[in-house]
Amino acid sequence: MKRIIVLTVNLLLITSAFSQDQDITGQWNGVLNVQGISLRIIFHIDKTGEGYTSTMDSPDQKATGIPVTTSTFDGSKLTLSVANIVYEGEFKTDSVVGIFKQGGLSIPMTMGRTPIEAKTVVRPQEPKPPYPYHSEDVRFENKEAGITLAGTLTLPKEGSNFTSVILITGSGAQNRDEEIMGHKPFLVIADYLTRNGIAVLRYDDRGFAESTGNFQTATTADFATDVESAIAYLKTRKEINPNKIGLMGHSEGGIIAPMVAARSNDIGFIVMLAGSSIRGDVLLLLQEELIYRASGLPEDKLAETLKINAKVFDRIVNTNEPVSRQEITDFMMTLKTDIATVMPEEMAADDYIQQFAGSLSSPWMQYFLRYDPAPALEKVKCPVLAVNGGKDLQVPSKENLTAIRNALGKGGNKKVTVKEYFNLNHLFQECTTGSPAEYAGIEQTFSPEVLSDIAEWIKQL
Repeated sequence: MKRIIVLTVNLLLITSAFSQDQDITGQWNGVLNVQGISLRIIFHIDKTGEGYTSTMDSPDQKATGIPVTTSTFDGSKLTLSVANIVYEGEFKTDSVVGIFKQGGLSIPMTMGRTPIEAKTVVRPQEPKPPYPYHSEDVRFENKEAGITLAGTLTLPKEGSNFTSVILITGSGAQNRDEEIMGHKPFLVIADYLTRNGIAVLRYDDRGFAESTGNFQTATTADFATDVESAIAYLKTRKEINPNKIGLMGHSEGGIIAPMVAARSNDIGFIVMLAGSSIRGDVLLLLQEELIYRASGLPEDKLAETLKINAKVFDRIVNTNEPVSRQEITDFMMTLKTDIATVMPEEMAADDYIQQFAGSLSSPWMQYFLRYDPAPALEKVKCPVLAVNGGKDLQVPSKENLTAIRNALGKGGNKKVTVKEYFNLNHLFQECTTGSPAEYAGIEQTFSPEVLSDIAEWIKQL
């Protein structure tokens, strides 16, 4: 789940900001170096009658205007905080020299006035036109939702009656290329499959890029109806074999694909790329445990954090009714003493509670926490290929591949192929640790071995 659903705020995205009397206002630029990855950070500081306010940009992750919760300056020392992160720096006339803290991490970070240019990003797998196949921008309607989805259909130059694949993105608003951390995995996948004789439809998520609709109010179930609209559209194309339309979903998309296949006889096959097969709240706790441990959070704080989050998740999972932000806040306030024990120095528990409650109050998150993919998997009768990276910290392979195999077997589906790739992460990149901190710095976008295996599996159906 590319929404890297560690609910205490994305591990890479978040840092902090500054303020100062000797005109610290304006734009400050720096680079945060995390596990070999360099991320540019830009802080915008304004002075008000009551002090300072700040926002943060992380241009390498396409994030802008992130509010800084607290901005204080005592004449030389600058302290900025966002959720569970604190930045403390010393003003040095034309720079701010400080330390970024999150959990067990302490990372030096110096800021200056001069803008920092983006490093040239090398993505050797990313295809460039002209392509040796047809590429067509298309639009199709989800009449049930009253929206129009925009995408790209790629068709091999030779032949007809093509087997086709609909690509389904992971969590978070994404474009048709599933662009993340400077990578375009769906562009790479579509290019490879189309060169191998398979047609591919990929599209922008509803309410994002060129697609209409409201992403913020949509749930996983709503996104499933978008996939069904894509299937209906492909059936109108004379180039497509209507009996060989498959679904390939990554992360949350790997939940959506079997959800759709379970209620339709029109799906020729599905491919689950790091698809989850356990209930959302359980998955998020596993994800948090692995990512926080990889980031260096002490074991005692990790255990307490997981205990707190489990209680909050239970408050939502144990009811089918929407739980308001205020209700979540009120419940978390009863845990405030425990929450304070896992906060970094100078991070207010109240600020963390507000941030967390906001994340948990969205319709998407509450649906996701409650949703168990297993019953849908038990109803899937078409061929299934389920693959996972052995170093995936977001959708752990051991737990999920086992649950996928068990659910499909319980439903009597014998057309199942399950494979783990030991050295790959959640994005199917060859990696060192599997941490999301590595994604942007890895040149490879998607493992050639997995691309080859997927294409061969589809062609043999």
